[in-house]
Amino acid sequence: MNLSVRDTAGLLKVSEKTIYRWIKQQTIPAYRVQDQYRFNRAEILEWATSRRLNVSSEILAEPETEGQPVPSLLDALEAGGVFYRLSGADKEGVLSEVVAQLRLPDEVDRGFLLRVLLAREAIAPTAVGDGVAIPHVRNPIVLHVERPMVTLCFLERPIEYGALDGKPVGMLFTIISPTTRAHLHLMSKLAFVLRDQGVREAIDRQESRLDILRQIGRAERELATADARVPSGAGSASARPG
Repeated sequence: MNLSVRDTAGLLKVSEKTIYRWIKQQTIPAYRVQDQYRFNRAEILEWATSRRLNVSSEILAEPETEGQPVPSLLDALEAGGVFYRLSGADKEGVLSEVVAQLRLPDEVDRGFLLRVLLAREAIAPTAVGDGVAIPHVRNPIVLHVERPMVTLCFLERPIEYGALDGKPVGMLFTIISPTTRAHLHLMSKLAFVLRDQGVREAIDRQESRLDILRQIGRAERELATADARVPSGAGSASARPG
């Protein structure tokens, strides 16, 4: 909770007045600390993603892990895998199936992970629209995994998930990350590639694992090329997945 109202307004590219209005409406995750409002960087990115807002690239900064390699979304997906025709009639049933598929160390308590994911959903659904949800643990370091992973699961039948656009969810990208910085970068990259037409067509048609990874790798390379052309401090990272 290290962001002030001014910091958060800058990251979301809105006025401080707008931030206070959202606080009053209880729509933005905020904490009252010694008569001042504070915000959590990861929660703000999640919140902005769910509402299809654009955010400043500065939201990805995490000084304590600067200098470490930025995780590749493609590598994280290759580590996490792509799975098809998962069963489940409701959110708990589907997430139980997702957790069963995750490539986690033997010592990880999958029952605990499921409870953590469900608790996160109880706070706010992680559906981001257009039939996609991004379930993830609220604290990305809770599992102490060695490397970040993203697992894509296609459901046998889409389910009601509490999405803002009202559409049922049939695709879930589950993020498991050892650091907040890796978590933020994967969230941001995933939000970007989900806007790409080739990626959308590949996942909407539930194409093969290789075809999906090929499209996501291409979109991620295009993101890297675009970032390289933007002067430092002048770019923005879109949180709009639609």
